Amino acid sequence: MKKKVLSMVLAASMMAAALVGCGGGETAPAATTEPAAEAPAADAEAPAADEAAPAAATGKKVGVSMPTKDLQRWNQDGANMQAQLEAAGYEVDLQYASNQEETQVSQIENMINSGCSVLVIAAIEANSLSTVLEGAKSAGIPVIAYDRLIMNTDAINYYATFDNYKVGATQAQYIIDTLDLDNAAGPFNMEVTAGDPGDNNAPFFYNGAMETLQPYIDAGKIVIPSGQVDFATVGTAKWSTENAQSRMENILSSNYADGTQLDICLCSNDSTSLGVQNALAANYTGNYPIVTGQDCDIANVKNMIAGKQSMSVFKDTRTLAAQVVKMVGQILSGEEVEVNDTTTYDNGTGVIPSFLCEPVFADVNNYKELLIDSGYYTEADLQ
Repeated sequence: MKKKVLSMVLAASMMAAALVGCGGGETAPAATTEPAAEAPAADAEAPAADEAAPAAATGKKVGVSMPTKDLQRWNQDGANMQAQLEAAGYEVDLQYASNQEETQVSQIENMINSGCSVLVIAAIEANSLSTVLEGAKSAGIPVIAYDRLIMNTDAINYYATFDNYKVGATQAQYIIDTLDLDNAAGPFNMEVTAGDPGDNNAPFFYNGAMETLQPYIDAGKIVIPSGQVDFATVGTAKWSTENAQSRMENILSSNYADGTQLDICLCSNDSTSLGVQNALAANYTGNYPIVTGQDCDIANVKNMIAGKQSMSVFKDTRTLAAQVVKMVGQILSGEEVEVNDTTTYDNGTGVIPSFLCEPVFADVNNYKELLIDSGYYTEADLQ
């Protein structure tokens, strides 16, 4: 009972912070030809914005470059962005790049040449866009890096994301509270599955979690039987479910086939978490471990309800889209652009002024309040 109370208190406090941090609008389906992953209902209403976005400048076009439609979250990001930008009066050029770096470069070139006034870019690979963005800089087109910091180019004007370090810290705190690590003797066995090394966010998720858990590792309350700890070893290329599953299958066969108990699977996001869950289902017979995640994808929320995943960090993409729409309006109207972090995110050419939205977590105790009552999903979505 103590564990549940701690979990619910943390969720409530973090949800309050998230609702203060950003505003929102309505979702709408994105118009692209790339096959879409499963997405939530298109009429979900976002939390109300604290302030209205600046009025749109007539005839302005905004280019929005998203990585792929293979992951549900990018469908939601693109749909929310397009809906809110169009509601603000802008023409929107929304493109998905099928996780192909050269495709994203080509699409951004077309946005620059077609007269976009601002670019909003979620990069596939953090270092792949420096050359094409020189063209944006030369043309005087401001660039907002969306959720993934674009590295090694001075063409980036702003960065909008969630507090990525806090995402990992939230996953770790959930583990601490659920296992009552401040009082439990342990040891508890843990395995770590991190994100794509090419995504600048992935080390922030990893560091937030591992630094929060490090005192318990140092005290011997958490041990990692595989010995696989450093980010380079535990990273998962392109956040692939299949890669995460294959690696976890090897870990299970090498370290847990003798009946050793696995207590914690620290997974940075939902796609890697699904791979770990698939491996557990096929290769593990002990007591089911805590399994973390991030993004509250529909498949993962269903697994959370079924007891296969313990929690997922919820990053309401409506709030991030609303903040970016506000920033676009401020840029085009010549106003001061709202940021709340000017020290953290250095892309190799200097610190990029950033706006960080607050993450919260969902688990079986609060997912209805966070995901259904807020309009993010419907009951039918999770059946």
